[in-house]
Amino acid sequence: MIKFLHLPVSLTTKSGDLTLRRASHDDLDALIGLLSDDPISAARGDQADPADGPAYETALVELIADPSNEILLIVDDADRPIATMQLTRIPGMARRGSTRLLVEAVRVGDDHRSSGIGSAMMRWVIESAAPATGSSLVQLTSDEARADAHRFYERLGFVGSHRGFKFKVG
Repeated sequence: MIKFLHLPVSLTTKSGDLTLRRASHDDLDALIGLLSDDPISAARGDQADPADGPAYETALVELIADPSNEILLIVDDADRPIATMQLTRIPGMARRGSTRLLVEAVRVGDDHRSSGIGSAMMRWVIESAAPATGSSLVQLTSDEARADAHRFYERLGFVGSHRGFKFKVG
């Protein structure tokens, strides 16, 4: 957990108030479901295949144990996960020693998209998580195919200032 974040918190959305909390080992199946409930992620291998369970479990254990990472969930009033994101605090030398807060794997369940949940999540990152972690920059990457997501992030004030590159090993 990023030790500076005080969770759980309530987020106000068009759907009403929801809770943002840390994911636990008990949330593994819900996390896998949220990742696979996205066609682009599914095309990259997040297909909720039971054979992949051990790999997801290992990743979750490592992320929960890593003090620079948070796996977060938005849950409804019955504690059912409906959205997720991963935050990583990255201290750096560039920008006069600035710390960055990296946002990854933002997913809102299909039944809850366009209900203000993503906006509430990102506002919380910008207004609460970034200052609490000493981050002067919030950054994220988004697949080139996610035109709707790009418009969403731009509406929130994010600027497409860089071009990202990846190299698949193995």
